[in-house]
Amino acid sequence: MKTTTMLLASAGFALLAGSATAQTKWDMPTPYSDGTFQTVNVREFVADVAKTTGDKLQITVHSNASLVKMPEMKRAIQSGQAPIGEILISVLANEDAMFGFESVPGLAPSYAEARKLHNLAKPYIASRLEKQGMMYLYSVVWPPQGIYTKAPINALADLKGTKFRSFNPATARFAQLIGAVPTTIQVPEIAQAFRTGVLDAMITSGATGVDQQAWDYLNHYYDTQAFLPQNLVFVNKKAFDALPADVQKGVLEAAARSEDRGWKKSEELNEGYKKTLAEKGVKVLPATAAMKAEIQKIGETMAKEWAEKAGPDGAKLVADFKK
Repeated sequence: MKTTTMLLASAGFALLAGSATAQTKWDMPTPYSDGTFQTVNVREFVADVAKTTGDKLQITVHSNASLVKMPEMKRAIQSGQAPIGEILISVLANEDAMFGFESVPGLAPSYAEARKLHNLAKPYIASRLEKQGMMYLYSVVWPPQGIYTKAPINALADLKGTKFRSFNPATARFAQLIGAVPTTIQVPEIAQAFRTGVLDAMITSGATGVDQQAWDYLNHYYDTQAFLPQNLVFVNKKAFDALPADVQKGVLEAAARSEDRGWKKSEELNEGYKKTLAEKGVKVLPATAAMKAEIQKIGETMAKEWAEKAGPDGAKLVADFKK
């Protein structure tokens, strides 16, 4: 831990201590493995930044939570321990409900709806980050969330009493509403958690299922398309401001391209992930009528709860989205 802190400090505070040199080097912690399309997109972003800035800014990616784990990511970027990083936006929802805008089941279950919601929510997210000394760069959606189980189920009520993976406040609440036991497990620990009996079921995307080789410990995937969570790539504002104007411009241009590319890639890969799961022996099934009805009811409950927590900004976001 001490070594990691020293490494992060040397990467972050060296930049903050003075003006940017001819070549600035940043370390970028990310929470997912190299095989995940999100990390692939991050690496493309990094390569784009180097090319666009003429190598004036070089970013080294530390994937799979090897440098900073997801729960500590925001603090690391905000404090300047690392100048740039990636996080699942909704893990921040406990501090501000607006960060959980994309995790209400049934609110925006398609890519088109999720993109519309994202575009409307972006100013709210960017404003909140700026007030805390950080800056929004880009966000990329995950494929729709489905239910993974060991045994077949006909309804979500069949999961009552099971240890159900949660990865943000919304999925913890989802687990509670179906009568399961919310169990927080980060992506790199999923396989081990199932193999050791820490988990019985989970809700996540086909992308994560393939990345974590779910066929080794799970048998069924129900394509519920409950919601589409998003990853955020963000930067320490002081670190960004220390860059020369032309480098700042290059970073923002690369970020815009990464957002568009990531959204397109997520949608393109979605069906392929489900096909891979099926080829590996997982039974990929549509949501049953009972599941659809349960998700609708749960979504109504969670939408009401979220709106109350999110306040006027949340109410305006939903109103604008439904126009």
